[in-house]
Parts: sequence; C-alpha cells; structure tokens
Amino acid sequence: QVQLVESGGGSVQAGGSLRVSCAASGYIYSVDAIAWFRQAPGKEREAVAAIYTDGRGTYYADYVKGRFTISQDKAKNTVYLQMNSLKPEDTAMYYCAAGRGYQPLSSDWYEYWGQGTQVTVSS
Repeated sequence: QVQLVESGGGSVQAGGSLRVSCAASGYIYSVDAIAWFRQAPGKEREAVAAIYTDGRGTYYADYVKGRFTISQDKAKNTVYLQMNSLKPEDTAMYYCAAGRGYQPLSSDWYEYWGQGTQVTVSS
C-alpha cells in the first residue's frame, strides 16, 4: 500500500503562483510514476503532469506546458507541482496519484490516490 497526502493548495489571483506537494509513504518502491490530476466541478478529471520516480522523464498536458513544473525530492518522498501564471481555468481539486504509469498521463495506470487539495484562481 502507498499513502499519498497533498498539501499547499489555496487561493490566488490570476497570474499568481502556487506550489502543491504530494508526500508519499508506505511501499513506495512499488510505484514507478507519480502524477497530478485535477477535477473542476461538473468536469471530467484531467491529467496535469507526471514524473517517473527513476528520473527518466516528466510529462505535461498541453494546457499547462510552460506554466507548471513537476519535480521530486526523493529524500523526502515528495513530489511537487509548481504552478505559475495561473489562470481561472486552473481552478480545481488537484489530486496526486501513484502507480506504474505505463501511460504517464492516463489515470488508468495509477492505483493509489490522495484526497486532493483545492486550488482556486480568481480573475
């Protein structure tokens, strides 16, 4: 089992920045990738970014490329999502997920999920 705890969400004005964190614990050696997904009210869950824990690569959805950066601190078993130039359409609950990540931006390959952290961007 792997436990994931997100933190760092909040409210910010458009153009601002936030960093959310995902702290992993448990049998973390069973996962190959950690990703961020988001879901806004009334909308489908969508991928944001993913990172392979062995450092082989990072992946981003087109709508966040150039604005968001995913990174990890292996010593702390924590993955970060730095979000810059935030837009109102980035408002959503942000979820951290961990799993094999064979298709890194597909939720189908992630079996462990956190409870989410809310990000709200006002115009």
